Amino acid sequence: MASVAALVFVLLYFAGGVVLANQTYIVYMDSALRPAVHPTHGAWYAAHLQSLDIDPDRHLLYAYSDVLHGFAASLLPHHLPLLVSSPAVLHFHPDPVLHLHTTRSPQFLGLASDTASVLPRPIDAVEAASRDVFIAVLDTGVWPEAPSFSIPAGFPEVPSRWRGVCEAGVDFSSSLCNRKLVGARSFARGFHAAAVAAGDGNVKGKPKEYQSPRDRDGHGTHTASTAAGSAVANASLLGYAAGTARGMAIAARVAAYKVCWASGCFGSDILAGIEAAIVDGADVLSLSLGGGSAPYFHDTIAIGAFAAADRGIFVACSAGNSGPGPATLANGAPWIATIGAGTLDRDFPAYARLGNGAEYTGVSLYSGKGTGKKLIPLVYGAGSTNASKLCLAGTLAPARVRGKLVLCDRGVSARVEKGAVVKAAGGAGMILANTAANGEELVADSHLLPAVAVGKKEGDLIRQYITTDTKPRGVLAFGGTVLGVRPSPVVAAFSSRGPNPVSPEILKPDFIGPGVNILAGWRQVTNVGPAPAVYQVKVTGPDDVAATVRPTQLVFKRVNQKLKYSVTFVSKERGKSAGEAFGRITWASKQHKVRSPVAYTWK
Repeated sequence: MASVAALVFVLLYFAGGVVLANQTYIVYMDSALRPAVHPTHGAWYAAHLQSLDIDPDRHLLYAYSDVLHGFAASLLPHHLPLLVSSPAVLHFHPDPVLHLHTTRSPQFLGLASDTASVLPRPIDAVEAASRDVFIAVLDTGVWPEAPSFSIPAGFPEVPSRWRGVCEAGVDFSSSLCNRKLVGARSFARGFHAAAVAAGDGNVKGKPKEYQSPRDRDGHGTHTASTAAGSAVANASLLGYAAGTARGMAIAARVAAYKVCWASGCFGSDILAGIEAAIVDGADVLSLSLGGGSAPYFHDTIAIGAFAAADRGIFVACSAGNSGPGPATLANGAPWIATIGAGTLDRDFPAYARLGNGAEYTGVSLYSGKGTGKKLIPLVYGAGSTNASKLCLAGTLAPARVRGKLVLCDRGVSARVEKGAVVKAAGGAGMILANTAANGEELVADSHLLPAVAVGKKEGDLIRQYITTDTKPRGVLAFGGTVLGVRPSPVVAAFSSRGPNPVSPEILKPDFIGPGVNILAGWRQVTNVGPAPAVYQVKVTGPDDVAATVRPTQLVFKRVNQKLKYSVTFVSKERGKSAGEAFGRITWASKQHKVRSPVAYTWK
């Protein structure tokens, strides 16, 4: 009967989805059946694979013992019936691919010493409670040179109970960790196996991945510094949100576990990262990633979090960015603290003033000046198709846009990209208006031209004005940074909602936290290679732009040294070829080249 059931299972499996090449599977084993002759679970898994004529040296990726009893292996189609027929195999499933969910917060939450606390105990007690707490952040890695991971004055030595390591790798020395950043590891076997199975010989990924804990994406550095970063004075984004940036648990230690890569976050790597964090001695796990809802026995984060919670480790996961629809949240297991995104009491107001006297308030992080006091023409749908209302690439008619403000509907393409399309067509500014999908939720962006984002109600009124007025006109103005905005917090429209798709009787999310317009740590010019090192600059671009870089040479005398340089662009009259052009700034040493792309646009 068992063999018949196995055959039916395999036939159904292949009917549901054809598997033609290697694929990674997570296999759950019955630990009670481990023979005493095998001293460790890893030895048993390897021997068990050998008994099924599966070479563990070629196919075994991870052997788990703390996070679950089982392993991850890259298998071929003919291996699956062998697993099904084995009494020691409880269950297996394909390796899932999950995705990332991308200063004022401490004061807003009452966690800064210069503000009155909204919590029922003093600030000092809150900070004391986080002292010597180890937070494991599973994400895209870390940029250790960021000031957020510097050692605060008087910060004590790392407690001896911490067992983590600082793993060396490409452009990442084991000396980069310190008393604040106490550990860094990377897990890439699932990522590599998927790349090989997909026929991508460049398993380093495209674009280049650091085969080390170093963070190429920036998301992991952002989340780690938000959780437990040191205080960084005079932080801002182009002058906005100026102040002291710091993590919520400023007295805590942080360890980075790189489990996410260019093509996603593979479940096998996530489980390996959670297992390492458990063994290392983490007190808190933080995961800002997910992949929708699934039964808990298929959900790798839920499985890993269960093992962590069983050992007294607090697990916090983001709810996801798939709102505002119902039942859209991820990471809804009862043993996970599921965190939604809310707003702060800080805003970046910007104003759209119309020719009929109406003024509508939105948001923007545009760093330049407004469009001036003189009203200029305002257009909507300035193209031959309805796609022009969305300001998609190639849809705007330059003859109808040049020198004017353009109203663009939000959606389909990225918000800042719409502004680039308007600017390329000769537009003087943009009003980005929400539709029903986003409602009144606003996200401030650093735009390429004067631009204001407004909610759906304001957007509808501006659309009506444009379609009913014979000569619609307007101007844009910017109001900087404003604090004390009410009401706050408000749940962000993009924040995933309950009810819990798997266990609807359990209310989720559990909390909301600041998740809109957050200023956090980012990478900067740092020598991560050998020292001494000398880099020379080279600038490529259009002939009618003069680019001056100062200094023209960066001389690094030690590893992790930080330097600065400035770039000045002076444009000549472009004539008939006005539009867009591209170039790059390249810093080259004898061993390395560091490139930064540059985009040029002309009005």
